[in-house]
Amino acid sequence: MTTISLAQAERIIDAAIERGAALNCRPLSVIVVEPGCKVKAFKKEDGSSMIRFEMAYGKAYAALSLGRSSKLVRERAQEKPIFMRYLIAASGEQIFPEGGGILIRDHGGEVIGAVGVTGDTEDRDEELAIHGIHAAGLKTDADCAGMGRAVGLPKTK
Repeated sequence: MTTISLAQAERIIDAAIERGAALNCRPLSVIVVEPGCKVKAFKKEDGSSMIRFEMAYGKAYAALSLGRSSKLVRERAQEKPIFMRYLIAASGEQIFPEGGGILIRDHGGEVIGAVGVTGDTEDRDEELAIHGIHAAGLKTDADCAGMGRAVGLPKTK
């Protein structure tokens, strides 16, 4: 299994923060984790509020542990609250089901990590995570959707 490099992780984080500044976002915190949710890199902008590390980590953890964006994890939590409450408890309360956590895939579609962005709106956090992944020359689930079961995604038409 390949994993994300430190240079790629730093590029993702820097690109997300730069784009956030260009869009006049609130102060961001961005984390990149390897498979197994081991921290590769993290940055917290000046002015970020408390527990941003935990929030960013929880979004990335949600994406890795359920194999989908943390926004889709939040939607699942709304559809099946008892099931998701069990998964959150089973994770030691590490899953944070809120948008901004995105799987990072290599060119072959293999998951090599996840990014978690927090600080602005859920949709903006997710947009910045995707921007960072693309800036590093890597792929998201949406980029790999046509690859189907080979990467564990439903095949698109």
